[in-house]
Amino acid sequence: MSIACCLPVVECVYCLACARWACQHCFHTGGYDSETWGLASPIEFEPVPRLCRLILAVYEEDLEHPQWAPPGGYGIEPRWVVHRRTYEHTRGHAPTYLVYVDHQHSDVVLAVRGMNMVKESDYAVLLDNSLGQRRFDGGYVHNGLLKAAEWLFDAECDVLKDLLERNPSYTLTFAGHSLGSGVVAMLALVAVHNRDRLGGVERKRIRCFAMAPARCMSLNLAVRYADVINSVILQDDFLPRTDTPLEDVFKSLVCLPCLLCGRCLIDTCIPDSAMLRDPRRLYAPGRLYHIVERKPFRCGRYPPIVRTAVPVDGRFEHIVLSCNMISDHAIIWIEREAQRGLDLMLENERTMKAPELQRMDSEIAITRDHDEEQKAALRRAVALGVADVNVPSTYGTFNENLTPEADEASPILPDSGRRRMVWDEWIARIFEKDESGKMIPRT
Repeated sequence: MSIACCLPVVECVYCLACARWACQHCFHTGGYDSETWGLASPIEFEPVPRLCRLILAVYEEDLEHPQWAPPGGYGIEPRWVVHRRTYEHTRGHAPTYLVYVDHQHSDVVLAVRGMNMVKESDYAVLLDNSLGQRRFDGGYVHNGLLKAAEWLFDAECDVLKDLLERNPSYTLTFAGHSLGSGVVAMLALVAVHNRDRLGGVERKRIRCFAMAPARCMSLNLAVRYADVINSVILQDDFLPRTDTPLEDVFKSLVCLPCLLCGRCLIDTCIPDSAMLRDPRRLYAPGRLYHIVERKPFRCGRYPPIVRTAVPVDGRFEHIVLSCNMISDHAIIWIEREAQRGLDLMLENERTMKAPELQRMDSEIAITRDHDEEQKAALRRAVALGVADVNVPSTYGTFNENLTPEADEASPILPDSGRRRMVWDEWIARIFEKDESGKMIPRT
């Protein structure tokens, strides 16, 4: 068969692949990603709006006279700000940030702003990543974001240690938006692995809230650290769904149609099971909170609902072709809709008039439910053969303490007996038994 005869066949296959990809994305709405998830409670979602406002405060030059404060203000006390760091202080190693002690909520917060479009250093952090370049605790992470987090931890660990020692009952919270969300997600990993440098703080006192997160860690890490890291996504936000490496997007702006055509073929031809077994594929980190405020084929915004889960498959894999896919990434809209969602939760709770004792017990019940959900996600990951389930205890670069055979090993587990053994080892590393014999997260 001549080449001329083959060309029509190739063109037809290519057109069918493009048509299938376009149909999947044109009729896919943001609400479909979380339609099977449970609803979030006001207790667990309460920190999100105020942390969004704290991230917004990083953009201000003078907190005493804010210029872009949302209605009602940021709700922070300028005298509780420990210090702020600009690009002159970070020298391009990390975005700007501030350290804040929230005495009202017993919380020590490190908040990192999103990407500054006029700063080359932020682009350098974002683009410093090659597929499979950086390993961490048996998984893969974004190289540039991890380097920024390590620099940030070295710069602030002594300050954070001092604040936690002076306030022993306070939690330690990392919060960030967009580029900052990837930095704080990596910072949470580094902090958990270096708790001795923070005065031996318990793992359960470390939290991270990543607003509009970048895909920055492999699936096994995203599930294993779901008790520490929380990602907040507004409806159709493009960034948590962008599986194409962001450096390729920026490099391909001169030929973006070529990139989209290649992406449609990849999405069409590669099955989801193969994507899940790719150990280098990056995902949005931790437990996911999805704020849904629009419905298919309807105009305008509706009262937002917040769904939450620790998903394994179906973790925001499809980009939503929507007029709001860019605006839903804005921290201002996330703060506004998160506050509306929280107000609705609290209103429903007041309507139900739950007894005081029941409200006090609800936080314990939520923690227990989250632990069970995380264990179910781990079990699901093992069943799907997610790569690097039997993880080492140290972390480092791709080439440290790893043999070529280990790097090239097949991520698919060979049999059910092996999977059960790996599952038991994995659970033993993350959970421990209390005096009553119940499984609780390790501290």
